[in-house]
Amino acid sequence: MPAFICTTCGTQYEPSDKPPAACPICDDERQYVPPAGQAWITLDSLQKRFTNGWRELEPNLISITTFPQFGIGQRAQLLRTPQGNILWDCIALIDQATVELINGLGGLKAIAISHPHYYTCMAEWSRAFGGIPVHLHAADKKWIMRGDPAIKLWEGETKELLPGLTLICSGGHYPGGTTLHWAQGAGGKGALLSGDIVQVVQDNKSVSFMWSYPNFIPMSGPRVEGIVNSLKPYKFDRIHGAFPDRTIWSNGKTVLEKSAERYLEIIRGDGSYELEGGGPVKFS
Repeated sequence: MPAFICTTCGTQYEPSDKPPAACPICDDERQYVPPAGQAWITLDSLQKRFTNGWRELEPNLISITTFPQFGIGQRAQLLRTPQGNILWDCIALIDQATVELINGLGGLKAIAISHPHYYTCMAEWSRAFGGIPVHLHAADKKWIMRGDPAIKLWEGETKELLPGLTLICSGGHYPGGTTLHWAQGAGGKGALLSGDIVQVVQDNKSVSFMWSYPNFIPMSGPRVEGIVNSLKPYKFDRIHGAFPDRTIWSNGKTVLEKSAERYLEIIRGDGSYELEGGGPVKFS
């Protein structure tokens, strides 16, 4: 039986004779069902119509993106370390070319995913590399649409994946929203692989936060503060976001804090924000 994949978010479901009646992830207010309605695809069809592209973001970090865009359009990131390679976040398309290329780069030791919108075909990815563990935060277990013995739920605020690689429960638009701190990234200055928990925006100079990105529902102030506070103990100069060409290349932690300050001033309406080239805008 095929395991159907939602074409809007890329989530794969348990094998069945016919597609599921709905995609709970897309029915949720943080995602959406297109006006044309729910649609499905199988991995076999996906492999015939799409391909993965590769790009080095920095030494030992490679972005993997599906072309043409499928689902939400996020990138997976292959992080190489002397102790083994990690796949950060996941995309729906896994094919033989992708498996061979990753094996040529040392294979995979584990997968870790930031939040349910990027769970996609995580079970297929795990099986393609021998049943490697898939690390998800336990707070989001209700959104696992295809179970697998490889899925390992972790709890608490942090989990060390490998030396110098730390999963951080930052929260955000899901309670188990996770970021990955890479101590040796950015030439030893530290890098944050943020998914869209910390969303790098189009100018690559700032970040933002939303409860729902497609529906433009803002995130509450306390949730934004929770994200920032979760990352305070960590040093990072660079932030690699969820989407192609979305990277803060330097001063990442300062950018995060200043962006959060701007966001909180505006959403609370209790201060002013200094616009470039002009006076402060007052909120009341």
